[in-house]
Amino acid sequence: MKIVMAIIKPFKLEEVRDALTAIGVRGLTVTEVRGYGRQKGHTEIYRGAEYAVSFLPKVKIEVAVNSAQLDAVIEAIASTARTGRIGDGKIFVLDLEHALRIRTGDLDAEAI
Repeated sequence: MKIVMAIIKPFKLEEVRDALTAIGVRGLTVTEVRGYGRQKGHTEIYRGAEYAVSFLPKVKIEVAVNSAQLDAVIEAIASTARTGRIGDGKIFVLDLEHALRIRTGDLDAEAI
């Protein structure tokens, strides 16, 4: 089992969710986050004053998947979130040792 963590642009969230649902992903967690990478923020003008925005709004998606689904999930996220411009995001994959569904007591693959 794996945890797929993706940091994407906020306006791509619905498209990514639809793509994941289409390949059989039954649940995911979404968190609004802020960060920067190569994009390094930008400047904005507010009430005539210019200021630097160092951290840009992003969305973090976390999905627990069986190892057999991993490649399909990564491809669905990457192809749907890609705009071809800087700041499209990153995908990280982590090992998931155990999972437990609290309501039923299901373990590991049955819990996800």
